[in-house]
Amino acid sequence: MKALVTGGAGFIGSHLVEYLVAQAIEVVVVDNLSMGKLDNIKQSDNVKLYIEDVRNESFMQALLQREKFDYIYFLAAVASVADSIERPCETHEINQNAVLNMLEFIRTAKLPIKQFLFTSSAAVYGNLPELPKNEDARVSPLSPYAIDKYATERYVLAYGELYQLPTVCVRFFNVYGPRQNPSSPYSGVISILTDCLRQGRVFTMYGDGLQTRDFVYIKDVIQALWLITQKSTHHQVFNIANGRELTLAHIIKTYEKITGRDLKITPMAGRLGEVKRSVASVGKLTKLGYATNWSLKQGLTQYWKGAQCETS
Repeated sequence: MKALVTGGAGFIGSHLVEYLVAQAIEVVVVDNLSMGKLDNIKQSDNVKLYIEDVRNESFMQALLQREKFDYIYFLAAVASVADSIERPCETHEINQNAVLNMLEFIRTAKLPIKQFLFTSSAAVYGNLPELPKNEDARVSPLSPYAIDKYATERYVLAYGELYQLPTVCVRFFNVYGPRQNPSSPYSGVISILTDCLRQGRVFTMYGDGLQTRDFVYIKDVIQALWLITQKSTHHQVFNIANGRELTLAHIIKTYEKITGRDLKITPMAGRLGEVKRSVASVGKLTKLGYATNWSLKQGLTQYWKGAQCETS
């Protein structure tokens, strides 16, 4: 078996690569290292890394034709709401057009793939009041990032149904764990909190701290991706989350107890385009056999241990 992971040197992608290798799958990674890091990819005879941009059509088409992948995991993206507002056209090229171009080549070249998995985002749900968010809930994308993710989902599913391609989409909620880069503008809030607690830096809190998110530990995310790959899940959308709604204030208090440190906070006004409340229904994923194995306390404890090891 052979898999392509675009964005495979990034946070989630590198964990997926590591897991796939453990399943004796040969993995090809394409990453331009705009967010990913070479250190995230462990040396292995079963991993081949190309430092390349997914927008390079001729390269991607030659790679697809040559390698004949069984599984394709499309994780490459500009994953920042703020960046998509600042650079909507450029982020659109990565977050939508690169995916569409790949699907079109797979269709026209009649490549025999087993699964094309596109990674979308909980951002597509926006600020609509219905909670928890299930996969059939109304959507209200509030930023170019969220708009691209939702529109690309529709392309992925439509290509699957119209051209008999094995496609599936997942919507990540707030994933956290080792290898998140706190210095990146795309970084998740927990990686930033970790860095502030470790370095004694001031944390800039946008909003009142009562905004809620559904935080899911990286190992549960990889479990979900593998389940979806192995099951008959074509032409569907799945939430990948924990299923619990937690405020940022609660996250901070929990992390302070785990670390035994007090966080210095500077309050700021909320950011444009950000969602106030978010929590997922994971019932559809649970029916595949998914079960969250990492509570917030367990995940944060493990994350902090890893951060301390990096420091020492």
